[in-house]
Amino acid sequence: MNEQNESQAANDAAAQQQQAANRIDPSFFNVVNEYLELTNRQSQVHGLKRISMASLYAAARFNAHVYLAHAGAQAPTERKDFLDYMSTLYRRMLNEHLDGLGHERGIDVGESELAAEYAAAQAAQQAQSAS
Repeated sequence: MNEQNESQAANDAAAQQQQAANRIDPSFFNVVNEYLELTNRQSQVHGLKRISMASLYAAARFNAHVYLAHAGAQAPTERKDFLDYMSTLYRRMLNEHLDGLGHERGIDVGESELAAEYAAAQAAQQAQSAS
């Protein structure tokens, strides 16, 4: 992928993140920002890697708790689907943030796994604008 395409993909990623942000209740982002403020403070004491691992561990524990609270008797039969869903969701979020933060900071983060999706969204947006 050439620099122009990479730049366009990053711009598209940022635009998609903004569109998604427009569809989510703003209080969601307040919670996210509070959490990030806490992790930033903790990382000053404990370091980025330790807080990153602690955050992942806590997220896994909390999500397991939420799953078990809602799955009930279906927990054994839906476990694999839940794990697949959460793994895919996390990978997507990580891709989106790498694309957006990489673009924002001017860092080449490589080709996004979401590049085809970004291109399709851009084409749909251009088609909508043309009509």
